[in-house]
Amino acid sequence: MEQKTVKTGLVLEGGAMRGMFTCGVLDVFMENGITFDGAAGISAGAVFGCNFKSHQIGRAVRYNKQYGRDPRYCSIRSLVRTGDLYGAKFCYDDLPNRLDPFDQETFRKDPMEFYIGATDMNTGHAVFHLCKDMGRKDLQWMRASASMPLVSRIVRVDGFELLDGGIVTSVPYGFMERREYNRNVIVLTQPAGYCKEPVKMALFKVMLRKYPKVVEAMAVRHEMYNRQMEEISQREASGESLVIRPPESLGIKRTENDPDQLERVYQIGRREAERRLPDVRTFLGGCAKA
Repeated sequence: MEQKTVKTGLVLEGGAMRGMFTCGVLDVFMENGITFDGAAGISAGAVFGCNFKSHQIGRAVRYNKQYGRDPRYCSIRSLVRTGDLYGAKFCYDDLPNRLDPFDQETFRKDPMEFYIGATDMNTGHAVFHLCKDMGRKDLQWMRASASMPLVSRIVRVDGFELLDGGIVTSVPYGFMERREYNRNVIVLTQPAGYCKEPVKMALFKVMLRKYPKVVEAMAVRHEMYNRQMEEISQREASGESLVIRPPESLGIKRTENDPDQLERVYQIGRREAERRLPDVRTFLGGCAKA
C-alpha cells in the first residue's frame, strides 16, 4: 500500500490583540527549530504569523508594545480621518518598511507556503492569497484580512472587494486540508469551551447594506465559529490535528495597547508552547529539528 505523503501545516486564528498569545507560541517554535510545509492565517493570525516565515523572533510583540499607543497605529482619530481604526499607511507602509523593517528577503527565500484569508464582500465567501514577498500586493491582502467591519474601509485588490477573513472563516483548517496539508498544528486564541454569542445586527445592516451576502454571514458568524470549534475538537480528539490554545480566557481587549498587558498575553503563549513542545515534536513526526 502506498504511504500517504505527510504535509505539515500551521493554522492561525485571528482575534486582534489576543494574537499576542500566538506571537508567544510562534517565537518559541522559531527558537526551537519547529518548521512547517505551509501556513494559513486569518486577520491577526496573518498579520503576526508572517513573522514566522521571515524568522523575526520578537518582532510582533516588540512593535505592538512600542507603537500601540501611537494614534497613527490605532485610534479614533485615525478612524475619523482615514476611515480605518488601524491606520493603513502606518501599519502597512511606515511600520514594515521603515520603523521596524520586515525581512522580505528571508520571507521570500523560506520554502514554507504562507496563505492569507479574507472575505469577498460580494459573495460572502472566503478567498485566500499565497504570499510571495510581502511586497505591496501581499500587504494589501494582509490589510484586507485584518480589516474589521464597521471600523475599516473595504480593501480592493486583485479584482476583489475584501474585509476581515474572520467574518466567514475564523480558523482556516478546512482550507489547509483541501490543499492536502494533513498534519496541522492549530493555534487558537480562545480557551477550550468558549462559545461565541450572536452580535447585534442593526448597525451592520445599515453600514453594509450594499453587501447583503456579508450581512447574512455576520448574522450567523457565531454559528460558524462554534461549529468550527466543535470540528477542531473532533480533530484534536482523533489525533488528526494538534491544538494549542490558552489555558483560560486571556482577558485582553481587542484593541489593547497597554504594553504590560500585551507582554502578559505574549508570555502566556510562550509558556503554553514550551509546555507543548514535546507533543508538537511527536505530532510532526520528526519534521521538526531536534
